Amino acid sequence: MPTTIVYNPVCLPCSVYNADLGLQYRGRLDASRKETAPEDVKRDLLDAMIQVAETGQGPAEQIPSMGCSIKWKD
Repeated sequence: MPTTIVYNPVCLPCSVYNADLGLQYRGRLDASRKETAPEDVKRDLLDAMIQVAETGQGPAEQIPSMGCSIKWKD
């Protein structure tokens, strides 16, 4: 039976690619942290997805996700 390992990451970077599979966005989901963001928060990932769909290019300003990284073990 396979073993399931849960890493409980604090954050994960989000990626958006264009039709040519070029990476156009690698950043945060939104401005929230451990708490749920307010309704009017800027949605970085959604905005990037819309921009890439419309233009094929990601936003010039990209804010990286913050938090711990996931460490892999053999």
